[in-house]
Amino acid sequence: VCCLQHLGPPQPSLPPASNGPNKELRACVDWTENAANGDHLWMETSCSGELCYLGEDTCLLKTAKSAPRRKCAACKIVVHTGCIEQLEKINFRCKPTFREGGSRCLRDSILRHHWVHRRRQEGKCRQCGKSFQQKFFHSKEIIAISCSWCKQAFHNKVTCFMLHQIEEPCSLGAHAGVIVPPSWIIKVRKPQSSLKNSARRKKRTSFKRRTSKKGLDESKWRPFMLKPLPSPLMKPILVFVNPKSGGNQGAKVLQMFMWILNPRQVFDLSQGGLREALELYRKVPNLRILACGGDGTVGWILSTLDELQMNPQPPVAVLPLGTGNDLARTLNWGGGYTDEPVSKVLCQVEDGSVVQLDRWNLLVEKSVVQPEEGTQKLPLNVFNNYFSLGFDAHVTLEFHESREANPEKFNSRFRNKMFYAGAAFSDFLQRSSRDLSKHVRVVVSVNTLSLSGFRIVFHVDTSGQQVGWVIKSGVLQLLLLHPPRSSVLQQDTETL
Repeated sequence: VCCLQHLGPPQPSLPPASNGPNKELRACVDWTENAANGDHLWMETSCSGELCYLGEDTCLLKTAKSAPRRKCAACKIVVHTGCIEQLEKINFRCKPTFREGGSRCLRDSILRHHWVHRRRQEGKCRQCGKSFQQKFFHSKEIIAISCSWCKQAFHNKVTCFMLHQIEEPCSLGAHAGVIVPPSWIIKVRKPQSSLKNSARRKKRTSFKRRTSKKGLDESKWRPFMLKPLPSPLMKPILVFVNPKSGGNQGAKVLQMFMWILNPRQVFDLSQGGLREALELYRKVPNLRILACGGDGTVGWILSTLDELQMNPQPPVAVLPLGTGNDLARTLNWGGGYTDEPVSKVLCQVEDGSVVQLDRWNLLVEKSVVQPEEGTQKLPLNVFNNYFSLGFDAHVTLEFHESREANPEKFNSRFRNKMFYAGAAFSDFLQRSSRDLSKHVRVVVSVNTLSLSGFRIVFHVDTSGQQVGWVIKSGVLQLLLLHPPRSSVLQQDTETL
């Protein structure tokens, strides 16, 4: 699809201005059978002073300075909400993220540049090497033409950008080794089942087994599939973002990854789909996963990988968006994300070394002594860093329940830590766990350890053998078993 149709569009008869388009605006990728290639991902934006992408000639709300605007996360164009329908009429599409399964044309498998006009552009022109002229106020002049895939930018002049470059294939730029090409992601046509076809099948054969097998295939049909082309130079990165982690930085990080990568390799965990995404990408060679969230997000992803039994299991890197980020510190990813360039993060994930992480299963059984006092089932039975009973566990649970009830109050990492401090101080005064050592008994290799007056730090056995710890109390009996290890990525360079 040529992406510069708007250079000189015919002047249509403009419809009356409206508050917004009739079509529902999408802010996340469509994975259904109704997905259309080139759909924009419209995010709410505060760019009130930025000019509408349509320009004065086509914009419907050029006189309304305070009209609401939307910004596409994948190609970064800004338009009035009421002009989005007009943008579709001039057929300016977003960068393609997949290919149609029915097409066998070689042209459809070649990725071309997605050129976009820019009124502001950072960096230098690829042709002449000169910087782009930056103006203090929003200019109406188009100063640059850049590609949404490879990020190449040229001056909007005939001497710098020539028409033959419109149809040139795109190399995907500096991050080609981690981007999933649109040619890998194929939209599959839904199998056609009609009474006429079923009658023909019955006429040809009377085998019921063959009919049931066909029905089974139709029930397993998915709108999308992946056909990767293995290459030792490629390490595709699957990004999972948890917007609720830490200081709610996830929404901003999500948009930055959609801009640099293929939006179909970036997933918002608040929308679900973790298991489905891993199943879709499970056959991609050299796959790496980037977990953008806290320690709980990483544990969630590792547990899902265990359930899917992916072989080989893709290594997991961490972009620390949580409050504590203990696992991220251990793997040298830092104690918190502080707006580092996403390009730098992707390079570190691509170059990171794979190490093994010891993880533990936790089996909980009701005690035979006081079975009527058994507690509710644990939400997770696997832990990565540490397992806790008593004071700190109660504070962490209180934080989790408060954030689930009022997520808008936990919008910064500093505020979250202040909540931890307040909850810990309150619990300390109440001394809710003062007699815990009298009710808990730790058994390690038949030897009983006393919990009174000191903390116990367990040495993890790294021999790969199965090791068991038993923690007994008046209500519960907990058995810790050493499962197989998980692959994670450790940063070799300096900490984020």
